[in-house]
Amino acid sequence: MVGSGLSNQIGAAIGSLAFPVLGPVGVVAVRQYVAAIVLFAVGRPNLRTFTRRQWWPVALLALVFGTMNLSLYSAIDRIGLGLAVTLEFLGPLSIALAASRRRLDACCAVMAAAGVVTLMRPGPSTDYLGMGLGLLAAVCWASYILLNRTVGRRIPGAQGPAAAAGLSALMFLPAGLVIVVERPPTAGAAVYAVAAGVLSSAVPYLADLFTLRRVPARAFGLFMSVNPVLAAVVGWVVLGQSLGWTEWAAIGAVVAANTGSILTSRT
Repeated sequence: MVGSGLSNQIGAAIGSLAFPVLGPVGVVAVRQYVAAIVLFAVGRPNLRTFTRRQWWPVALLALVFGTMNLSLYSAIDRIGLGLAVTLEFLGPLSIALAASRRRLDACCAVMAAAGVVTLMRPGPSTDYLGMGLGLLAAVCWASYILLNRTVGRRIPGAQGPAAAAGLSALMFLPAGLVIVVERPPTAGAAVYAVAAGVLSSAVPYLADLFTLRRVPARAFGLFMSVNPVLAAVVGWVVLGQSLGWTEWAAIGAVVAANTGSILTSRT
């Protein structure tokens, strides 16, 4: 779990090093290509057997998958890794809290909302577009969870996510070609982008696949809460993106809200 979380955040940090050459769109395009290769190798989807009822959630999942990564990486480019991942994490947290009717979860929701308000406090240097992109990534992650559930019910194994990853890669193919023609990537930028795809897509997917066979889902979800903290630490160490005490407090509020909800849940 530690390896998966660190790999994901380090991959995002390394990918941001290619932004000056490829931009967020170029880096995300490469990440989608890597994800498609890995998931196709694991899932081996038989596309000819898919029905119309199976294709439409796969197509929506592909669209959400690409939009989620693009909005997240664009947010990282504007507001930094730690804050962007914290805002994106509100997606799965909202799914968990929305399914509950407990007063404690309502308190957790208020705590998380307070953290977001602290992160987005108005000021002369507040990047509202970057914050908005982070929240868009959160909406996409929540949609990604719900669509993945639908795809999993209608298509056996990992065929559905693999097909969605392949379709998402095709969607980014025109953008990738335009970027290569207009701004030929340097060797360093290409290595950074591919490394981001491997570390943020291939390694976490395979690591989580093996982890969930040995670790209870509740413990896995609890550890997922640490991702915003890992992102902030990696952003500080790798990219030199330091945060003030208010930002750390806001990240702590979001993490505590998810941790409290999981630890006190009965299922």
